[in-house]
Amino acid sequence: MPGTASPFTDIARSRRSPRRFLPAALSPSDIRGVLEDAQTAPSNSNTQPWTVHVVSGAARDALGKELLRAEEEGRTSPDFTDGYGDGIYLERSRALGARVYRSLGVERSDRDGRRAAVRENLEFYGAPHAAFLFMPVLGDGVRTAGDIGMYAQNFLLSLAARGLAGIPQTILGVYADTVREFLDVPAELKLLFGISFGMADPAAPVNSLRTERVPLQRSVVLHDTPGVLKQP
Repeated sequence: MPGTASPFTDIARSRRSPRRFLPAALSPSDIRGVLEDAQTAPSNSNTQPWTVHVVSGAARDALGKELLRAEEEGRTSPDFTDGYGDGIYLERSRALGARVYRSLGVERSDRDGRRAAVRENLEFYGAPHAAFLFMPVLGDGVRTAGDIGMYAQNFLLSLAARGLAGIPQTILGVYADTVREFLDVPAELKLLFGISFGMADPAAPVNSLRTERVPLQRSVVLHDTPGVLKQP
């Protein structure tokens, strides 16, 4: 009934991005269910502009090795620029990084340890599966990227609803050419990011990390909508 919290509320608010996974592969029915849920995402004029490649097993292992080799050789090839500016977004990013490294027991001065932690991204944090989200460039790409984001959120929430987990990784998009060549993806499809997924390792200390969200008052501006931001 209207106004009543649903199971979706619990799923959305409890979803996490683990950085350690168990190696066990998911069932084909679970993967198909997640993909079917993701496919229901809205998109601009129903363009459904996503092309998704899922790697598992030997393909996942081989691609991980190619990504590590590209990192070792400095062969980055992002399709999109990134950055956090020099204000609050950079501060938030640095704060998260510091917390992640602390949870891994890596000191700020430990350059080798920090690099090893970064390279774990390219091994999918041990997850048995990874999905790569490609998009065509339509116009300036912003609307299409937004559509891919909604697809990805459906994907992640569907995993959570099944007691599974995934982590979106923009770093996978830093090696777009490596991924495209390995998966035989045409150059006109651009890699936005990837999602490593499977079952989170409950024993990994890093998976106990809980990120904070800013108060609504700092991100929402209401116009003739009284009472919403009043503290309960």
